[in-house]
Amino acid sequence: MNAAAGGAMEVTPGTGTMETTAGTSRVVEFAIAGMTCAACSARLEKVLNRQPGIQANVNLAAERARVRLAGEADEGAVIAAVARAGFAASLVDKDTRAREKARRAADYQREIRRFWIAVALTLPLVGQMFFMFGDAHHHPELPRWLQLALATPVQFWIGWRFYDGAYKALRGGGANMDVLVALGTSMAWGFSAAVTLLGLDQHVYFEGGAAVITLVLLGKLLEARAKARTSEAIESLIRLQPKTARIERDGQWVEIAVDALMPGDIFMVRPGESVPVDGEVVDGASSVNEAMLTGESMPVGKAAGDKVFAATANGQGALRCRATGVGEQTLLAAIIRLVGEAQGSKAPVQRLADQISAVFVPVVCVIALATFAGWWLYAGDFAEALVNAVAVLVIACPCALGLATPTAIMVGTGQGARAGILVKNVEALERAEKIAVLALDKTGTLTRGEPQVTDIVSLALDADQALRLAAALEQGSEHPLARAVLARAVAVDLSKVANFTATPGQGVAGEVDGRSLRLGAPEWLGMANDPAVLRLQQAGKTVVVLEEAGTALALLAIADALRPTSRVAVERLRARGIRVVMLTGDNAATAAAIAHEAGIDEFRAGILPGAKAAAVAELKSGGLVAMVGDGINDAPALAAADVSFAIGAGSDAAVEAADLTLIRSDLCGVDDAIELSRATLGKIRQNLFFAFIYNVLGIPLAAFGMLNPVVAGAAMAMSSVSVVSNSLLLKRWRPQGR
Repeated sequence: MNAAAGGAMEVTPGTGTMETTAGTSRVVEFAIAGMTCAACSARLEKVLNRQPGIQANVNLAAERARVRLAGEADEGAVIAAVARAGFAASLVDKDTRAREKARRAADYQREIRRFWIAVALTLPLVGQMFFMFGDAHHHPELPRWLQLALATPVQFWIGWRFYDGAYKALRGGGANMDVLVALGTSMAWGFSAAVTLLGLDQHVYFEGGAAVITLVLLGKLLEARAKARTSEAIESLIRLQPKTARIERDGQWVEIAVDALMPGDIFMVRPGESVPVDGEVVDGASSVNEAMLTGESMPVGKAAGDKVFAATANGQGALRCRATGVGEQTLLAAIIRLVGEAQGSKAPVQRLADQISAVFVPVVCVIALATFAGWWLYAGDFAEALVNAVAVLVIACPCALGLATPTAIMVGTGQGARAGILVKNVEALERAEKIAVLALDKTGTLTRGEPQVTDIVSLALDADQALRLAAALEQGSEHPLARAVLARAVAVDLSKVANFTATPGQGVAGEVDGRSLRLGAPEWLGMANDPAVLRLQQAGKTVVVLEEAGTALALLAIADALRPTSRVAVERLRARGIRVVMLTGDNAATAAAIAHEAGIDEFRAGILPGAKAAAVAELKSGGLVAMVGDGINDAPALAAADVSFAIGAGSDAAVEAADLTLIRSDLCGVDDAIELSRATLGKIRQNLFFAFIYNVLGIPLAAFGMLNPVVAGAAMAMSSVSVVSNSLLLKRWRPQGR
């Protein structure tokens, strides 16, 4: 179900809480510390979902948990449950990202220092391996006490993180990657230490445990570095907004922090500056580069009455503006919030990976035990059995499996945001590549959404008087056609309307200057077959009739020009094999003219707003249906569709109602979103293949004694790095034509 059906959400500034108007539940976001692999996130999610009133979604790559709280459940219960599971949780606020960035930078530097210490201690141990290919009894071997001295700090100091993580996981009732690494390396070190201390005539494997820990640490460092790049899209958006603004106070211009701006404040944007908040131009003229929000490189002209958006770059002119949206109410804030939500949500394709991760570690431990027992019974060599069991434990690390989906999603949704495509939930993004039927609203979607009165045909009243009466009636209506009539009569002194009523999809009625009038569709007023009406409709114009006591006084023809890119977009969509259908409340003649101009073969005319949802449901017989609308008026149809797109820059209603929002007022964005869906899902499938193939091939090889633990450690580390690096290739994605 789309958000349109469930109510809009509001973000409380400065907290991680999102209140929903649809009920008493609320969604809270937590930062999670201590997760190391997919098993961690799967176990934590299971622990949280067992708590009463808590529904959680845990994202390993983003290190976030989005939790829906209901009933008596509160933030404290979540933090306590996370702690019992062996992790740490903190409520996300406006400063969380900065704190996390600083913490990760410090942790990264500390881990680098430990890694180089591990390298220095491990290299002498590993160096011996190069001599093993010769005569095993004559290669120069370091004294065993020296090997013990070198390996022990690596095992218990450098590798303490694995013991700590394993203890917390087991205490929480689960197992993770740390259990595998700690168990495998401890077995190798323990056996070798016993041989050394007891003076037994056995080979020691200090180099195996030390090398595995060092290689795993290297993999973690490379993984952390790559993961940081997956969130660059949000970071770049955050950096866009200026820190200060120039506002008018008592006739003087004063520079203040952007956070201190209030709705209604007058602010100045000088040439070359960025717009601090959303606003409306009061005076001045300039061109503004909105590429950072819409992906459109061409500057947009701005004059008095036009909207400007936070973080967009002003051109050569100066603009004096009135603040309309500040803080969390700006379009930029909405984009950042939606990108973050999308990156924290799960695609259905990830469910398989989650299910496997939940049972993976226990199964691997059983396989390792069976390998140990089998080799000991078969070969009668305890040391050989131990080495092969350790190799199984090490190669089986499920890190890559847990990173396969979220890293691709984080990069894909980030690239979408840069191109003006906002993904509200990843499930919709996954479905987008399977769209078979695309239903299009006409006004504001195919057309510019700026209807204008083109003709006034006098029948029983002169044109000026007809316009005055019609505009007076439309004062109480918010319909786009009403705005067109009022715009034409902007210089006319309008009378007040009494007893105003509106019939959805038909027209309005009321009393103006003592005259009982109706203004609406020809079908409503019995003029559907009038030759003058038909002539205007066949020209692609929408006709409304002004009537008094059954007598038609005048005809008003209103036209809304087709967007320049609409025909190109329809051609691109049809080239994909998508069936394009236009849904409109207009009459058949006008609909046919617009459909022909846009290159659409199929349309449904005369559909009332409430019936669009039924029309969308009917189209589902032809496959997965997407709906494109331009605002909250299309909410029922958007909710009924399998995938919903909202088109139109700066529309708060559209942002909240749709699965995907196209910030640019361009239907080509739908095709771009479908291509983004295919690119992202393609990367996810590749990643899952890489993750599975490492384990499917690696575990049997290790079990049959064909993998040394050191080689297994290197392969395990590189599996995570390869998955994240493959996801980063999505940064190459660009919308068609740009």
